[in-house]
Amino acid sequence: MTSNVEAMLVIGLVSVSDRASGGVYQDQGIPALQDWLARAITTPYSVETRLIADERAQIEATLVELVDTARCHLVLTTGGTGPARRDVTPEATVAVGTKEMPGFGEQMRQISLHFVPTAILSRQTAVIRETLDHAALIMNLPGQPKAIAETLGGLKDADGNTVAGGIFAAVPYCIDLIGGPYMETDPVVCKAFRPKSALRPAPAA
Repeated sequence: MTSNVEAMLVIGLVSVSDRASGGVYQDQGIPALQDWLARAITTPYSVETRLIADERAQIEATLVELVDTARCHLVLTTGGTGPARRDVTPEATVAVGTKEMPGFGEQMRQISLHFVPTAILSRQTAVIRETLDHAALIMNLPGQPKAIAETLGGLKDADGNTVAGGIFAAVPYCIDLIGGPYMETDPVVCKAFRPKSALRPAPAA
């Protein structure tokens, strides 16, 4: 018998940093992600957090564990996406994915280029990881809290007009398409986009 109760949304947050994982300084990536998600998502959700070093094997194992065992529907990583030798998060992400979603990385760079020309050196990407009965979207985000908020929520000018759309607007519908829970957002922070055919009626007051 199929249950009518939809599974709760589970989000994995991974900060990839040699120094933060080693206790040299306090991690800022996961708190920044938690703060933005708390403001943006109105659907109940739970969070799994992991703070790990810039080691490809460990990154791959962590992503697999979050999707396959912790059953996350969305996994956000921060850190390890530059051109330095130790920056291997994109390689680990692609290695565990079954579908690449390059549009997310393209838009993140487009947003960051409004601020610094070196944004072109960033290698953020996204993938879908699928198993027989589950799937998740995994996205690499920048390492700085300000850049995390900008890429997720987008940019607006002084009059409130959108200059560059944030990537998170497309996330809820992507989660729909891969079989995850229906996610709703606060439009003041991030207005999720869905085709009219995919919209659900608002719950009765």
